[in-house]
Amino acid sequence: MANSVHLVGRLGADPEVVDTKGSTAVTKLRLATTERSKGNDGEWGEHTEWHNIVCFGKTAENVARFTSKGKELYIEGRLQTRKWEDRDGNNRYSTEVVANKVDFIGPRSEPREQAAPQQQAADDNVMPF
Repeated sequence: MANSVHLVGRLGADPEVVDTKGSTAVTKLRLATTERSKGNDGEWGEHTEWHNIVCFGKTAENVARFTSKGKELYIEGRLQTRKWEDRDGNNRYSTEVVANKVDFIGPRSEPREQAAPQQQAADDNVMPF
């Protein structure tokens, strides 16, 4: 069975752009997916899940340029769990979706103004999101 994820949701914040040492564009996203369901009491309720998404290269550049908080996206990718070390030396784990396809849903967005890309810390054990 393949490691495959398909999500439709809205951005909870503007994309975070990071340049790697090799100057490959990396964009990190926080995507909210919401499910509506009827409870035992007959009332409708909503449950929201938050997903950490990361994309690379041209996809990362386009997502950073044309999306902002609230934009609805369709994401295809794979799950990846990374191990990293926090400031206190404790091992931590983070699961994220590595996107290989991002489709913009809804009205076209104009390119947004971007701040200068942040440089990734020299240490590869950067705390995600």
